[in-house]
Amino acid sequence: MNTKLTLNLNKSSIERAKKYAKKHNQSLSILVEKYFNLISEKENSNEIEISPNVLELSGIIDLNEDYDAKSEYGKHIEKKYS
Repeated sequence: MNTKLTLNLNKSSIERAKKYAKKHNQSLSILVEKYFNLISEKENSNEIEISPNVLELSGIIDLNEDYDAKSEYGKHIEKKYS
């Protein structure tokens, strides 16, 4: 069931939104609805969104199972500042 919603926005935002909607052959109502759904999904999701760049880099370095990153970083900092 659709319900009417009145929004008060500045004129330039409305004009930009109209241009975007027209370019993508969608109504402003559909754009607003999609945005509301998107932010609702993100808020309900407990997962951290990983950027495509990070995903691309993951798994490049193959470390030994006994590698202690905290210890190695501590050694690096100690060497750097001593």
